[in-house]
Amino acid sequence: MATSNQASIEPHCFLEVVIDTPLNSSFDYRWPCQPGDEPLPGQLALVSFARREVMALIVAVKSTSDVPPEKLKDALAVRGELAPLSERWLALARFAAEYYQRPLGEVALPGLPKNLRVPKTVALARGLKKLAKLDPGQDATAVGMPALNTAQQEAADAIGGAIGFNPFLLWGVTGSGKTEVYLQACAQVLARDPQAQILIMVPEINLTPQLEGNIRARFPGMMLATLHSSLSEGERMLHWLAAHLGQARIVLGTRLALLSSLPHLSLIVIDEEHDPSYKQQEGLRYSARDLAVWRAHQLGIPIVLGSATPSLESWHHARSGRYQRLDLRERAVQDAVLPKVRLIDMERDRGRDGLTAEMVAALRLRLERGEQSLLFLNRRGYAPVICCDACGWISDCTRCTAFMVLHKPENRLRCHHCSLELRIPRSCPTCGNVDIQPLGRGTQRVEEGLRAMFPEARILRIDADSTRLKGSAQAAFDSVHRGEVDILIGTQMVAKGHDFKKLTLVGILNPDTALFSQDYRASERLFAQLMQVAGRAGRAGAPSEVLVQTRYVQHPLYGAVMRHDYERFAGQLLDERREAGLPPYMYQALLRAEARELPIAIAFLEAARDCLEHDGILINDPIPMTMTRVHNMDRAQLLVESSSRPALQAFLREWMAQLRAMKARVKWSLEVDPLDI
Repeated sequence: MATSNQASIEPHCFLEVVIDTPLNSSFDYRWPCQPGDEPLPGQLALVSFARREVMALIVAVKSTSDVPPEKLKDALAVRGELAPLSERWLALARFAAEYYQRPLGEVALPGLPKNLRVPKTVALARGLKKLAKLDPGQDATAVGMPALNTAQQEAADAIGGAIGFNPFLLWGVTGSGKTEVYLQACAQVLARDPQAQILIMVPEINLTPQLEGNIRARFPGMMLATLHSSLSEGERMLHWLAAHLGQARIVLGTRLALLSSLPHLSLIVIDEEHDPSYKQQEGLRYSARDLAVWRAHQLGIPIVLGSATPSLESWHHARSGRYQRLDLRERAVQDAVLPKVRLIDMERDRGRDGLTAEMVAALRLRLERGEQSLLFLNRRGYAPVICCDACGWISDCTRCTAFMVLHKPENRLRCHHCSLELRIPRSCPTCGNVDIQPLGRGTQRVEEGLRAMFPEARILRIDADSTRLKGSAQAAFDSVHRGEVDILIGTQMVAKGHDFKKLTLVGILNPDTALFSQDYRASERLFAQLMQVAGRAGRAGAPSEVLVQTRYVQHPLYGAVMRHDYERFAGQLLDERREAGLPPYMYQALLRAEARELPIAIAFLEAARDCLEHDGILINDPIPMTMTRVHNMDRAQLLVESSSRPALQAFLREWMAQLRAMKARVKWSLEVDPLDI
């Protein structure tokens, strides 16, 4: 047994580690080791922290420490069985932490599978053993390669042949064959480099199965990994390890896949790059799209951002020459044309059950022809609110500045913000009137009306309520693809990425509310949403039609949708943004605060506004958020702006140090490049 003197002279080094904690600092731990046998940066270590055992990430290995010896603890274990995360991956995590003003540990550790961050190594050993038994799948031979049209071929060759950092904006109308361009460009990259890995990202989980099937069919001899939040922890661990060890040559996933370890990453593809789902809205509020561009620049590899309706930021970069634009102006299927878009004036044709007479007639015509129709309404539930005509009572949420949404099949009122659920009252809680009525329409109510109008039709609703169970969304989409559905009703889940071969009619219900939003991005998002959902029609070549029910038929946004004229519409919006001093011509950060009472949150933001001198930085006055109260917490916000990104970043670094030192009875967070203001 070693004496204390022997222990003190035992060779050791010091591990500088970061931990998933809000503390913006690293920590030193002692580790016994022989010279030349030290752990490596990028390895994981088990340490004792705040009376519990946690997993930490080693960021440096040192021979000395500034921490007094009596305060140093020994690390408990080092995960030597796992290859260390690369220095380039650590650089990505450091950049994200610095740019989004978060501690490095809060960025790096949550990006790893949960089973890798537990004290026991059982799951890691099981995953490594399982991978060792699998076929490494290194045959990147592509099969079933269809002929491309001229524009597709030029785009695929430009991407596949690119050397070094090359950002491409692949702008193609809906149905123009962007996916095929991705696949054929991937084939060129994989054929050129036997180790090359490719990251393909999609905005939503329900878009992964269709693309995964296409990739597996095209590259049957190659290992594919998928990374998204619907995977079990065991599945995510296995797929992450396959990517980390270089066995998976293609990784397909949602925004969390961006932080996966890919030692031989050679190409990044961001599909539907405009989608706001690429922005994380809690914790580390990062943009996976923007970080992907930085990662491609860091590695010196090409990146493709594809969309029929690119974000104004990406369109601006293409106009200024920072991105190379590749255009696909025609649909890929021969003789397929974009659907004809018509507006239905709801001031003249009021209809019933939320459907105008013209819309009902169009649905009936498709039923007679045996074709499919899609009704798009971006509002789930039965009705947004119930009300009493006698006294004016409405179903407000008691915890939020929001209405309780009526969900009739479940006989519930539900708040979509705090998840509070109540039974539907038998009478008005205020005056006792038994005649309380739903006001407005959600997808459930439209479905009910359609079943009454077309009892013979096969009707399916796809929204967050109908697809709660794992696998239910994919089963629903499969039934549409098989032709087992006549009329599909859906929210934004059905608006993008899906290739419905038999769909010839798209009806868009109640889009007008977005025209009056306080958010300056609302028109950009509405236009993209309408163009995307319209693009589901006529993809197989059959004549198709899009009907938009609106009370504002003269609005220029709808005129641009009718012309399928993204280019002019985007140009006009960019001109407006420049004149108004808004992104992408201005850089922003948003400080949010929440407290039990609004004055407390406002007072904190006022103190934050005044705590630091600032040249070239515009700090706006604090204001309550549009939805002021959520889950019994009042919320306010403070917008910071600058025409210089480096100046804003320099200010934020100093400002955050001041904010962390302030003692306040609020919960606060900072978001850089906010999407929702």
